[in-house]
Amino acid sequence: MSGRDLILGRVRRALADVPRDDDTPPVPGEPWRDPRYEEAVGRSYLREHGTRSVAETVDLLAENLADYRAIVHRTTEEGLPDLIERLLAERGPRYVLVPPGLPPEWMGAADPTRVDDRAVSTPGELDKVGSVVTGCALAVAETGTIVLDGGPDQGRRRITLIPDHHICVVRVPDQVVASVPQALERLDPTRPLTWISGPSATSDIELDRVEGVHGPRTLEVVLVGER
Repeated sequence: MSGRDLILGRVRRALADVPRDDDTPPVPGEPWRDPRYEEAVGRSYLREHGTRSVAETVDLLAENLADYRAIVHRTTEEGLPDLIERLLAERGPRYVLVPPGLPPEWMGAADPTRVDDRAVSTPGELDKVGSVVTGCALAVAETGTIVLDGGPDQGRRRITLIPDHHICVVRVPDQVVASVPQALERLDPTRPLTWISGPSATSDIELDRVEGVHGPRTLEVVLVGER
């Protein structure tokens, strides 16, 4: 028996007592959902902890991002190019990686040589890139989490894992949700989702924290809104 057969056998046994209705049609536009099992799974968990205004939700996001040691900035659409230019100048990278769909006006007059997100780029080539600038799919306020889904303004997953410095732009309030359940309702599970809570970090058995092990050592999140 193969490993695949073993796993599928366990799944079948776990679902043996779940009511089935083979005539139930699939959910339009959501082929990953199986409506035959939806009523058998409890959905009584809270979708949001407490009631907050939009401004309070954004403030909670900023607070939790900072708690995870991300550096949080706030600006407007007009001020975004100058802010990104300043953040790159302070960091001083020789190369900055730019996804293909990143709005060109975001980069303004930033000085570093811009490197395109290419499928043929090797890990060694990406390791020479000091910074990467991306957008995001969503940001979750209650957990201080940024979600990337490989969209045009985010690029391939690896371009945000290898460079040491990541600048991530979040549009406020459109891309901010309060909780993980709300985020899951808006995300496409067929996309390559990357959930980021602060800069990459790990600790050994003595709780010595090391940053930058499997992702950027520095994460800067820019909240772009009206204020």
